[in-house]
Amino acid sequence: MRALCDDHGMAAGNRVTAVTIEAIDKKAFATAVDWPGWSRSGRDEEAALAALDEYTARYAPVAKLAHQRFAARHEFSIVERIGGDGSTSFGVPGKVTKTDHEPLTPAALKSRLALLEGAWAYFAQVVAAAPEQLRKGPRGGGRDTSAILRHVLDAESGYARQLGVKMSAPQTTADWGPLHEAILAALGTGAAGEPIAGRRWTTRYATHRIAWHALDHAWEIEDKSTP
Repeated sequence: MRALCDDHGMAAGNRVTAVTIEAIDKKAFATAVDWPGWSRSGRDEEAALAALDEYTARYAPVAKLAHQRFAARHEFSIVERIGGDGSTSFGVPGKVTKTDHEPLTPAALKSRLALLEGAWAYFAQVVAAAPEQLRKGPRGGGRDTSAILRHVLDAESGYARQLGVKMSAPQTTADWGPLHEAILAALGTGAAGEPIAGRRWTTRYATHRIAWHALDHAWEIEDKSTP
C-alpha cells in the first residue's frame, strides 16, 4: 500500500509524486501534478488517493509510449487542496488550481506534451483492439466502442476551443492529426503559466484535462471489453 508523504523526499525507495486534491461532498479527485491524465476519483480524499495508486500500473504504458521513465511504485505528497464544484460532483476534475498556474521549463513542457500524445496514442490502441459491443450495466445502459470514440473526438474539438482553436471534430483516430497538432501548438504558448488565449485553461490544466478524458474512456473500454 502506498504511503502519504509530507515532503518531497524519497520514502522506502519509491518515487515521491506531487498530487493535488479537488474535493466536494462525497466526491474527490487526486491528480498527479507532473503526469497528465493520471487522475482518479473517490468518495473522499483517501479513496481518491487509493484509486490513483491502483491505477499506477495502468498509467505506465502511457508513460512508455511517451518515452518517459515511470516508477512502479509512488509515494504521494499533497501539494494543494482545492474545493470542488458541480463539475467535480458530476465526475470531472474541472477546477484550475494554483499549481496549474506554475510555469514550465522547456524540458517540463516537452515532457507534458509527450505524455498527452502518449494518452492519445493509448486511446487509439485501445479503440483499435476493442470489440464494438461492450458489456452493459445491470440495467442495460452504457455506450459501445464507436459511441465512446465519437464522444471523445467531439469533446476534443470542444477542448480545443478552450485554447482558442476552432476546428471541426475529426471522424476517426486516423484523421485527428491536424486537430492534435493545433492543440499542441496552442499548449506550447502557455509555458509561463498564464491562461491560454485569454481564457481559463493553462497548459498544465489543459494537458491534465485532455489526457484524463482520453484515458478515462480508454480504461472504460478496456474494463467493458471483458466478459
